[in-house]
Amino acid sequence: MAETLLDIAMMHSDTLIARAKQGDQNAQGKLVQLWYKRIYNFSYKFFMDHDLAMEVSQKTFISMCRSLAGLQDIARFKSWLYKIAVNYCREEARKKKGSRSLSFDVVWNREAEDSPQWESSSQRYANPESQYQQAELSDILQQALYELSDEQREVVIMKEYEGLKFREIAEVLNISENTVKSRMYYGLDGLKKILERKNITKDTIGYEL
Repeated sequence: MAETLLDIAMMHSDTLIARAKQGDQNAQGKLVQLWYKRIYNFSYKFFMDHDLAMEVSQKTFISMCRSLAGLQDIARFKSWLYKIAVNYCREEARKKKGSRSLSFDVVWNREAEDSPQWESSSQRYANPESQYQQAELSDILQQALYELSDEQREVVIMKEYEGLKFREIAEVLNISENTVKSRMYYGLDGLKKILERKNITKDTIGYEL
């Protein structure tokens, strides 16, 4: 996967984090700019709701600015930030209960660890009709994703949408890597069953897997 300027900036943000830890408000603002889209996207995928995603994102970065001074290891900033976001997602989910797309071939091919399957499939839709079909399928997949348990959904989103490694997800959720992999397996298996229940399979959508 080609590195974007944002990817490069994120990989070289240690100095920025260090300055932000010391109370540099300008550095804190730049951190928010750097990470806002990813945290918003994670939250949106979790809820499929713009307002809730905005609420979680706002709370996450307010908490980040207030708590950053207590972060012991700058190298753990990424998982620390996602942990804050996950906690707020869970909090909002409890209240509620009381823009890249995940490709279908991820559901049927779940062996990859660090090379998300959706990357190559996005190139299969060159003409308008195919793009419309892909948008429609993406909406269906989003709905299916929302039918998973919160525990499975957050792992699938972090792995397949956000590109976190199993090790990082384990750190975010404070669980073992094996537990992460188990939730990932059952989450993708659950998605497959939900889609099949809707009569959508790799054959009906025309994938050559």
